[in-house]
Amino acid sequence: MADEPNLGDPASYLVLEEGVPVYSCDGEQLGTVEHVLADTEIDIFDGLVLDTSVLPGGHRFVDADQVEEVFERGVLLKTTREQSESLPEPSENAAAMEADPAEGAESDLQRKLRRAWDLLSGKG
Repeated sequence: MADEPNLGDPASYLVLEEGVPVYSCDGEQLGTVEHVLADTEIDIFDGLVLDTSVLPGGHRFVDADQVEEVFERGVLLKTTREQSESLPEPSENAAAMEADPAEGAESDLQRKLRRAWDLLSGKG
């Protein structure tokens, strides 16, 4: 990362808190952690909801596969700033995003997007 910020030591998703900065792999701050999506009972990290704006509507979902590393004072993604602009928004109707009637079941990403929406809307 160019002009790499001091993120501290590597850490676990379990210690991530709201407001922790999130950076692209090219060193740009993209926003802050809004929510961590995880099942701590079975130690599964699904991803996080990124708040990209001080205004409403700036939430984006970051799948766990897109997270390079979690640190004490920040999160580093595998994606560049440009790639991160296409991160999906959490959605109440995530199953309708790209549903194939032949498949019938909600995809893993759709399930995660729905969980993110539920957290943001106060349902989860």
